[in-house]
Amino acid sequence: MIVSCGLWQSLTGLLESTCDNLFFGLSFCRSSVSEPTVNIFFESVASRLSSIQQRLWIQFRRLLRSGSSLLTMNYLLGAFKPACHVSITLSDGKTRKQVPLKKENGQTVMVPLFQSQETISGKVCIEPAQGKKVEHNGVKVELLGQIEMYFDRGNFYDFTSLVRELDVPGEIYERKTYPFEFSTVEMPYETYNGVNVRLRYVLKVTITRGYAGSIVEYQDFVVRNYSPLPAINNSIKMEVGIEDCLHIEFEYNKSKYHLKDVILGKIYFLLVRIKIKNMDLEIRRRESTGAGANTHVETETLAKFELMDGAPVRGESIPIRLFLSPYDLTPTHRNINNKFSVKYYLNLVLVDEEDRRYFKQQEITLYRLQETS
Repeated sequence: MIVSCGLWQSLTGLLESTCDNLFFGLSFCRSSVSEPTVNIFFESVASRLSSIQQRLWIQFRRLLRSGSSLLTMNYLLGAFKPACHVSITLSDGKTRKQVPLKKENGQTVMVPLFQSQETISGKVCIEPAQGKKVEHNGVKVELLGQIEMYFDRGNFYDFTSLVRELDVPGEIYERKTYPFEFSTVEMPYETYNGVNVRLRYVLKVTITRGYAGSIVEYQDFVVRNYSPLPAINNSIKMEVGIEDCLHIEFEYNKSKYHLKDVILGKIYFLLVRIKIKNMDLEIRRRESTGAGANTHVETETLAKFELMDGAPVRGESIPIRLFLSPYDLTPTHRNINNKFSVKYYLNLVLVDEEDRRYFKQQEITLYRLQETS
């Protein structure tokens, strides 16, 4: 089939301007795909076009169904490639500490670590695909702190939002680099990935375009904030029991612990008239999201430590020594941006020979202490 130069030029503009972000839908060009699948693809594209563009699209569809499939395939594969490659590089990316971050797809990646009041700077590189130019209505980079509730997935609540305009509307024909800097950024909350909520920080580059669709690139990073040793850190001492059956007194050496700390304490049996089989100490995390009637609470048992196996007698003392460093803990979060809270509890559990459980729960505060090299 002979195709006029004018038609090809028209189709070129049509494909590049309307279908850049549909290149993943063209798997039918590489292998045999059923007729209904091809029809669905064509209809989805046609629904986005003006009447003039639709007439061109119909001609292109006829061309595809003609004998010149190889020529059409080669053209399509070139037309539907991304218009450009965007990368974000931090100024101190090679020397800054990297920490693991679990993505939505379950994969773990290494990302840079920051803390509040640090300066975040770097460069954005935009490289057009070979033989293409990128027409745009401006280029910008944003630093965003966002909270996402999993019951409202896709809707982010921005508590930090900073913008730097990198370029005015125009065209990019070759590789172009833009420096950026966000000075002494206030990042009040730590990165957090929970059961029902996620708090994240991200650099977002946007190449704004018209009906062709904007091009967006993200760079995640982690924020951890450190606290000094608390000036007041009282011990926890309580007496609990069942009248005329069980009376115990437990004591923890303090109420505030850093994430690498050791919980020390003792349990005294003042009265024992039931047969205790074993005793455990659990660390529980309670995550609360929402507010009022829409509050949702999720409790996880992060650690279970056996303190005693066998029946104690009156006057016996059981020591406690529990190291926190092996467990996946975060600092205590209280009412973060009115969206969620994370609290930690020590749960003392006693089990008798009839498998009845007796427990006493006590809240503790966790904080992140600056690590020394």
